[in-house]
Amino acid sequence: MLLYDYFRSSAAFRVRIALALKGISVERRFVHLVRDGGMHKKKAYREKNPQALVPSLELDNGVTLTQSLAIIEYLDVLQPAPRLIPDDPILAAKSRAVALAVACDIHPLGNLRVLAYLRDELGQSEQAIADWRKRWVHDGLAAIEQLIDPAPFCFGAQPTIADLCLAPQLFYAARFTIPLDAFPKVRAVGAACDAHPAFRAAHPSAQPDAE
Repeated sequence: MLLYDYFRSSAAFRVRIALALKGISVERRFVHLVRDGGMHKKKAYREKNPQALVPSLELDNGVTLTQSLAIIEYLDVLQPAPRLIPDDPILAAKSRAVALAVACDIHPLGNLRVLAYLRDELGQSEQAIADWRKRWVHDGLAAIEQLIDPAPFCFGAQPTIADLCLAPQLFYAARFTIPLDAFPKVRAVGAACDAHPAFRAAHPSAQPDAE
């Protein structure tokens, strides 16, 4: 399998954690989102992923999977241990809910292409963009603070798809100095993730393409 990856991408970070947890080795190809106008915008990559987003996972049979949560679910079926989506239907729904809260409601609003549109098309200042970023991260994490029950991960002793989405969002918050003082449960999960070898191996700072 071939993973199209970018060290700083939150979505790619999620998939790297899943691969590390399951001990699945893949070939990697790095798609820089800024250099040369963005490698993800090039025709060759768009033919693999029409959304021009990372990550993409190209299977050995030539099929390419897109969207991080879909890729994680595929990996969970491909190699069920350790489970990233719990067998218990309630815990599975709760884990998916937190994952979707990050992947659908928080992350997209701070994505590179959204911020570029605010800056380049709508003429927003850097301060306005920073306020925008902080607002949606803060509101989203405030809700997640109420949804999780750390023990030490979001929903128990083992990481789930919820943790795979939350940890990269916390990296994003730290990168842009968004305060998390109001979210002790979220911070506790973040600390548990930071201490886990799979999360450390997948961290942006540990990637070959890190700048």
